[in-house]
Amino acid sequence: MADLPGRVRAGRAEPPVRVTGVTTLPDRRLLLVHAHPDDETIGTGSTMAHYAAAGAHVTLVTCTLGEEGEIHVPELAQLAAAEADQLGGYRIGELAAACAALGVTDHRFLGGAGRYRDSGMMGLATNEHPRAFWQADLDEAAGHLVEIMREIRPQVLITYDENGFYGHPDHIQAHRVAMRAVELAAAEGFAPAKVYWTAMPLSVLEAGMTEFTESADNPFVGIEDVAELPFGTPDEQIAARIDATDQHAAKQAAMRAHATQIPHNSWLYAIAGNFGAEFIGVEYYTLAVGEKGPGSGPYAWEDDLFAGLPDVGPDRAPVTAAGLR
Repeated sequence: MADLPGRVRAGRAEPPVRVTGVTTLPDRRLLLVHAHPDDETIGTGSTMAHYAAAGAHVTLVTCTLGEEGEIHVPELAQLAAAEADQLGGYRIGELAAACAALGVTDHRFLGGAGRYRDSGMMGLATNEHPRAFWQADLDEAAGHLVEIMREIRPQVLITYDENGFYGHPDHIQAHRVAMRAVELAAAEGFAPAKVYWTAMPLSVLEAGMTEFTESADNPFVGIEDVAELPFGTPDEQIAARIDATDQHAAKQAAMRAHATQIPHNSWLYAIAGNFGAEFIGVEYYTLAVGEKGPGSGPYAWEDDLFAGLPDVGPDRAPVTAAGLR
């Protein structure tokens, strides 16, 4: 498919060309806000690949370079924050390769690459770094995201819940920034019509614990009850289930692109190989803003994040501040 204005081919050296008008983009436009490179793949990779393959414009915004991440490639150990401190730059390339695998051609770093630094895990001294995303001024950071919203006019936005899914400070901050940006954009009349938060149904977690019981790579070892996990959503609170099992291979390829963060023997690959159709190819969301569209099953889960929205391009009715909750 030929480039559209504003799309960025993964791996290109030249700066991205911004769109001059939203009418140049497809009717369906999806914006994702993630904290670090690899978060997009692990949490929403199948969804991104699904909508990109279907012709939607998928924009990924990553808030940091992931400078404080672990390194699972021994020959790259010297890139660590405590050594050469070059991991963030290296991960830009990993993210570009992952986006290419997912078919996503529009990727941005919030405020530009390196504007905000990976804060590390909660409670570490790295939380206090002057460029740590955890320390970012909320309105300033949200303002960067509003500019992207103004350009792309996405109907749907995906980010994390209030706890950042599992409590990482950068995930929590990404949530705060995204939701503040939605408020600011709503005041101007161009906020996304729907905002989803990533989620994992308790029934899926319970099935995973059962599946891994006898596995040497059991990620649930020592956990007796899903209630002990820092994440997990009751099934009745889930709003959408995106079945992208046909994009299973794309998500696996994107995972392999993040080699410094996902070791080759990770339990994620065990999932992908044994029962990936359900645990890798299917992703779940709660609905934080907007009206739920038609769904199916016992809880009427949507199978399309655009459910209930008219595909009418830029002339759609905007969300106003009153529509937020």
